[in-house]
Amino acid sequence: MKTLPLLILALAAAVGLGSGMVGATTNVPAGMVGIRGGMFKPLFRSTADFKAVAVKPFGLDILPVTNADFLRFVRANPRWQRSVVKRLFADESYLKSWAGDLDLETNEPPDAPATFVSWFAAKAYAQWQGKRLPTVAEWEFVAAAGRSRPDGENDPEYKQSLLVWYSTPSDKRLSAVGISPPNYWGVHDLHGLVWEWVADFNTAMVTGDARGDTGLDRQSFCGSGAVGARNANDFAAFMRYGFRSSLKADYCVHNLGFRCAKDL
Repeated sequence: MKTLPLLILALAAAVGLGSGMVGATTNVPAGMVGIRGGMFKPLFRSTADFKAVAVKPFGLDILPVTNADFLRFVRANPRWQRSVVKRLFADESYLKSWAGDLDLETNEPPDAPATFVSWFAAKAYAQWQGKRLPTVAEWEFVAAAGRSRPDGENDPEYKQSLLVWYSTPSDKRLSAVGISPPNYWGVHDLHGLVWEWVADFNTAMVTGDARGDTGLDRQSFCGSGAVGARNANDFAAFMRYGFRSSLKADYCVHNLGFRCAKDL
């Protein structure tokens, strides 16, 4: 999780929380926490972009999806079993750490985060739950919080803890979810356990819809990766965006999991 491929040459944006939070959310499903609305402030933006984007209230899973959770999904949806899934939707590493289609390996505890799961599979799981994957803006909005304040970027101790984690080799065996303390919003494991899929991961290095964008922001690449950045010191966020930019939707990676979101 902490050791990145050498694809972090092109890095884009980090985020911050804006002022002006709106009221508390209601009707939050069990296992989720309601996130109040606020402003998402991209680190990079062109002169034509808004300085901040409104994030509407939404629900987010308190914990990442676990092996046990995903096992229930593949039992109920056989087409997502390891031996059946189409290569269009998951590469050959899909669920490779499991002992079989419906069996976890001994080094894959039920309460550890599900990994070796493609974006397509994560999206299908979320839909099966009546949910969706969070957007980059939503995920980063919540992940920007420290333990006791929404603006973790202004908490030196919290920022240092992230840098220590990102620079420390990961253990081969992943820990159970929920062990680390929750952040300001009551969400666990946004940092320190696994990377997480987001709905629009493939927009990390473009300025619009990745499927048809011709307006690439050339300053977001290579040596100019921090030019014009709002906060060039947010190294952890640069790492996340760099990792996302290296992914394809069928990739299944040993340190990449996910959690679900829901409109409220």
